[in-house]
Formats: sequence, C-alpha cells, structure tokens
Amino acid sequence: MVCQSCGTEVNADAFCSKCGAQIPVSPQAQPGYPPFPPAMYMSRVSRHLRTLGILWCVYGIYHLVKGLLALTFLSAFTVRGFTGEWPYWSYYHGPSPAPWMHALVPVIATTTMVWTALLLLTGYALLTRRIWGRVLAIVVGVLSLIAIPFGTAMGIYTLWVLASSASGMEYEAIADQS
Repeated sequence: MVCQSCGTEVNADAFCSKCGAQIPVSPQAQPGYPPFPPAMYMSRVSRHLRTLGILWCVYGIYHLVKGLLALTFLSAFTVRGFTGEWPYWSYYHGPSPAPWMHALVPVIATTTMVWTALLLLTGYALLTRRIWGRVLAIVVGVLSLIAIPFGTAMGIYTLWVLASSASGMEYEAIADQS
C-alpha cells in the first residue's frame, strides 16, 4: 500500500509514518470482513419490464370493471325489465330518457371486451418477454394516451421504458425468441 500524500510505502496502519496522512482502510483489508460481492448490472428495460407488465394487466382488469359498471348503469336506464315496463325512470319521470341509447349497449360491450383483451395481452407479452411484446406495448401505449388519467400515465411510462432504440436493443437481448 502506498501513501496518497507522499508516496511512501506504508503498512496497513491508519496513518503514514513519514508524513502523518491518514490512510483509508477498506473493509476488505480489515480482518473479519467478507469481500464485497460483484455488482450485478441490470439494464433499464429489464428493471422496469415486470412492473410494466403487471401494470398493464391491472389496467386491463380496471378497464373491464369500469366497462361492466357502465353497461350496468346504461342497461338500467334503457332496457325494459322482466315486467315489460320501463324501470324506475318511467314511474316518476314519464317516458324513457332516450330509447336510442339501447343501441349503445352492444357497442360498449364489444369495445370493452376487445380493449380489455388487448390490455391483458400486452401485459402477458411483457411478463413473458415475447419478441412482439415491445411493439404491441408501444402501440397500445400510444392509443392509451387519450384515456386520462390512468391511460395517459400508462402510455407515458410505456413509452419512456420501451420507445428508444437503445431500449429496443435491450429488449431484443432479453426477449424470449420462441
């Protein structure tokens, strides 16, 4: 070991015997301390990929629940009950608020199911590291940007993790090629 101040050869003492400068003692040099393990490098994409996949699955389930609630409320106000009478609305407010809204039920049901399937597929592809998962996640992330606030947050996070060309190379290196 060499003193950083004067360049004199020193022992493992705390101070230099020639100039008196303090010699830094590493924990590895002290008896009884194990050496430090080597630091493991994880790329930015691999650090965030599992979190991103789980968030897409959670967002898909959230979207499904939100769509089912919307269908329930829309059906309650537009579809005739088992008795053939309009529900609560007609008893107190006269005719149905908007009979044409009944046509929205299949449209909302279809879009809810397709979008939920797409969100869950994106989460699955990222969690299992499919080679096509990155492109799907970027496309779904861009489409989700208009769904304020959760879709916007998911889209921004996805684009931050996966959109750069360096992220593309990192993703290809860790992707499952099967």
